[in-house]
Amino acid sequence: MSAIDRAREKLQEVFGFEDFLDGQETVIDEILSGRDGSVVMPTGGGKSLCYQLPALCREGVTLVVSPLIALMKDQVDALEERGVAVTLINSTLTWNEQKERLDGMKSGAYRLVYIAPERFRASSFMSALSDVKIEMVAIDEAHCLSQWGHDFRPDYMRLGKALEKMGRPQCVALTATATPIVREDIRGVLNLREPFESISGFERPNLSFTITPVEKVAQKYGRLKKVLAENKTGIVYCATRKKVEEVAETIHSWGLKCIAYHGGMSDQEREDTQNAFISRKADIAVATNAFGMGIDRSDVRFVVHFEIPGSVEAYYQEAGRAGRDGEASVCELLFNYADTRTQEFFIDGVNPGPGMIRDVYQFFLNEADDSYEVHRTLDEVKEAIGAKNGMAVGAALGALIRGRWVERFDVPGMRAKGTRLLKPNVLTRDLTLDEAALEEKERRDREKLEKMVQLCYANTCRQQWVLEYFGEVDAPVCGSCDVCRGEENSERRAPSDDEDLIVRKFLSGVARMSRRTAAGWEGIFGRGRIVQMLLGSKSQEVLRVRLHELKTYGILKKQGTAYLNALARSLNNGGLIVTQMGEYPLVTLTPRGEQVMMGKTSYSLEWPSNDGGSKTSAEGVDLKDLG
Repeated sequence: MSAIDRAREKLQEVFGFEDFLDGQETVIDEILSGRDGSVVMPTGGGKSLCYQLPALCREGVTLVVSPLIALMKDQVDALEERGVAVTLINSTLTWNEQKERLDGMKSGAYRLVYIAPERFRASSFMSALSDVKIEMVAIDEAHCLSQWGHDFRPDYMRLGKALEKMGRPQCVALTATATPIVREDIRGVLNLREPFESISGFERPNLSFTITPVEKVAQKYGRLKKVLAENKTGIVYCATRKKVEEVAETIHSWGLKCIAYHGGMSDQEREDTQNAFISRKADIAVATNAFGMGIDRSDVRFVVHFEIPGSVEAYYQEAGRAGRDGEASVCELLFNYADTRTQEFFIDGVNPGPGMIRDVYQFFLNEADDSYEVHRTLDEVKEAIGAKNGMAVGAALGALIRGRWVERFDVPGMRAKGTRLLKPNVLTRDLTLDEAALEEKERRDREKLEKMVQLCYANTCRQQWVLEYFGEVDAPVCGSCDVCRGEENSERRAPSDDEDLIVRKFLSGVARMSRRTAAGWEGIFGRGRIVQMLLGSKSQEVLRVRLHELKTYGILKKQGTAYLNALARSLNNGGLIVTQMGEYPLVTLTPRGEQVMMGKTSYSLEWPSNDGGSKTSAEGVDLKDLG
């Protein structure tokens, strides 16, 4: 019997499936041949089976590196129910419990062992593995090891060296979303040897994608209520813990049962919450992006993004959790450009500058005991160095770990981790950092967010746009997204020469009433005051702050208040201006709006009626003069 026939027999015997899904047979055949591999298979495509089946057809142990404890537990529980010899090793276990399972691996008690990536930090763990016959290492969610991926995790960076210490067993990396550059990074970090590469189609024909422009939170809730009225089961993704709790509370007020899930909850709370969703005790989950990886519920009928995600990769992976049973499902993103500020905060948090990294290192030098160890939490580090963004402190620590300046270790008897200086004689001023790489990482993260914004404003098929982003050539239109249905931007068109001049004058006025900073444009005034200035109002509110002295004062006085207010809404929906929410809503330019103002890029808008307005003149302002 051939290896693939043996795998097919196990498929029926253990999992109860008659045949493979598209793409699975080829991947499993390659893995059974012993080759290293890189597998990109969309959510719901059955990539877990691609390493589980080969593991059951072999004598040795297959290690599965998995990033989330909840994901690990779900898969182990499901396999145990099918009679598979499987276990897991992660931070929830004591060392004695880990040792028992390692002994079981040595005696051949397990075929599959799920391991958290941080376990490979411990030299004692690596030593224990030396006596185990490791047949293969399967790295799930492999995009986590690429700095250019959307969910980079420093612990994954050790896996290349860990493989060498294990005697370099067969290695297969698997992920649902990876651009060409991420796939290349995965191959390099793991040093895959002449690997096969399998990229299954990213197309999800049963999903209908919609991106809805919204100006106010009330509009978001209106759309969400409509989706929930039409679909029973689904996930609402929010960018922050606070927003998760707010949205969940609102859904409860509508008389619907839902769960809330985010990283601020305890491990037990997260597990209970996730189990409630999987066991169908609740049909609606409101969550941050920590939720969903490996969720075994195929009847998710909708995924709503309450705010814009940070990358196309994250968006497509999260949206792809809908319709895993192949039935028609909806994916809707409620888009307000102002929400990009939250993602920019996250980008700042995961990309600390050299100064921040050196400040954190200096803190460790100052606080280290005679064993060169520091027992302080990241919150304490943040407070001590006066950092504003706690995420950046954690990211700075990650950079120091990757540079082998420090290491993290488990403190006996405590759940907290300590930090150990590996080169305690190196002073902060002598710390060598790859500043070019740090800058490039931040640039790429911002580029990913910009691509996500471009998707939101695109007038082409949503799924086609995404497929081409992932490198598919000549991707077909889906026929079911809002653009294909003719619902999105049906009234949008390019401007006439007169309309273009009005827009550029409006944007010039916004620029003059904004502040340019190193981080971009910041609003100073609200929409009403900007419109007053452009109309040449002589009100005290305008004169008191000397807006009448601006070159753009009165430059659109022939257009009328109603038209300019309507145009402002169109510019906001078109991504050329943004309303920054705070104590007061302030309006400023977006990077794209600045490009339009300077005449450097094309655009289209949903144009308001201007029956009462007249043609505008190019006289009165130099649009290139922003001084």
